[in-house]
Amino acid sequence: MSAQRPVGDLFRRFRERLGDAAPGGPGDLGATGTSPARGGAPARAPGGDTLPGHPSRPAPAPASGGRRRGGRGRRGGEELRVPEAEFTSYYGRPILKAPVWKWDIAAYLFTGGLAAGSSLLAAGGQLTGRPALRRAGRVTSLAAVTASTVFLIRDLGRPARFHHMLRVAKPTSPMSVGTWILSAFGPAAGIAAAAEGAAWLPERGLPGLARRLLPPVGHAAGLAAAATAPALATYTGVLLADTAVPSWHEAYPELPTIFAGSALASGAGVGLIAAPAAQAGPARRMAVAGAALELYGSHRVETRLGLLSEPYRVGSAGRLLRAGRALTVIGVAGALLGRRSRRLSALSGAALLGASVATRFGVFHGGVASARDPKYTVVPQRERLARRRAAEG
Repeated sequence: MSAQRPVGDLFRRFRERLGDAAPGGPGDLGATGTSPARGGAPARAPGGDTLPGHPSRPAPAPASGGRRRGGRGRRGGEELRVPEAEFTSYYGRPILKAPVWKWDIAAYLFTGGLAAGSSLLAAGGQLTGRPALRRAGRVTSLAAVTASTVFLIRDLGRPARFHHMLRVAKPTSPMSVGTWILSAFGPAAGIAAAAEGAAWLPERGLPGLARRLLPPVGHAAGLAAAATAPALATYTGVLLADTAVPSWHEAYPELPTIFAGSALASGAGVGLIAAPAAQAGPARRMAVAGAALELYGSHRVETRLGLLSEPYRVGSAGRLLRAGRALTVIGVAGALLGRRSRRLSALSGAALLGASVATRFGVFHGGVASARDPKYTVVPQRERLARRRAAEG
């Protein structure tokens, strides 16, 4: 057939067809709504819209919020719905690297608070003339700060690293400040505890001189340790909040409060266990104050942080924090009701110590869980960005 027609005629017909199909030409459905080449009625989509370029096939209904394929300036494109992007990470890996700390750092959080609370208990017993409270607080404080040093060195890997951290002092680094606090608190607590053994020394000679000098030196050291105790009790909360871990970082106002209350409650527990009921008055008051701070802070981190409160309510962290609250309430109730019962006071003290352990480990595990799940990083970032845009617009 092509052999019977000149090439010019074929080219002319081809050019006419191109002209018919061009925008604005006779075959452009966007301009006329019909196709003269086919002579039929315009093809319409189920919603009543004309289907460009396909008169015999219905067009899909455009999705709301979709984008037009081929760009904004082109005609005749289908509208596609773009799905909302979901938070994810490359190859399913977490966005943040979870803390490499293990149980020894959670134990370090507890023993540091116990040392601080016990030194405050000892100072209270010293100032009010309660030797049993003073003795129990000083000995426990020395044992707890020694354990804290062991846990910290174990996490650092080598004992020399603890020494290397003392080469500089960086006020902007909670870890550096905490190392210096621990270094100042430890010797004072050690001298105060050593003074409790002065009565066992001989009365003559050099031991006798030490026997006479140790009590006043121990009193001064005990007060010095008590002055450093609030910083020791709370700096670990600042240390956790200074990291990029979402549920720790967002809880920066509450973590020092929780740790301060936990330290007071654990120190009160030592007094309730070791001291006679007649001398345990300061320990009971410490228990009430510590429980109030701890319960208030725990409630805030579980309700104020929005999505970032979830790691503190579920899993092992949620179970530990609920157990800590229950033991705190039991311990305070027993301390107030068992004023004349040494056994009930001791059980209350044990409950307060258990509450402090559960609270510290619960906060630790909650932060680790928030670092492992990408949504605790991505969703709060999107919310902050949306609030910033709303404020600017």
